[in-house]
Amino acid sequence: MDSNQHEIYEYARRRIKQKKGLYFHFIMFFLGSIFFFIANKWLNIGEPTNWYIWIVTIWFFIFILHFIKVFITDSFMNKNWEREQINRLMTMQEKKIEKLKNEIENKK
Repeated sequence: MDSNQHEIYEYARRRIKQKKGLYFHFIMFFLGSIFFFIANKWLNIGEPTNWYIWIVTIWFFIFILHFIKVFITDSFMNKNWEREQINRLMTMQEKKIEKLKNEIENKK
């Protein structure tokens, strides 16, 4: 693989990592919002509560997050998905490079 293809591959790999990070942050925000809504409505934040309620609630939040990661996220964002995405992004990037080369040659 020459340096140009290696750069295209690294760019595609970074984009895949960004997509996964964005999805993970979306899930974290969504579940965190639900968690704080439930904590505010039913656990009455600000009022004295028992510590075990908070421990069980936080454990349940972590359990739900893990469940979503294992059974939902990893089921469609697996290695095959990554390979397909990298191939698709590399093809798109190579087409853009060819288009730019053609535009430069046409201007000369």
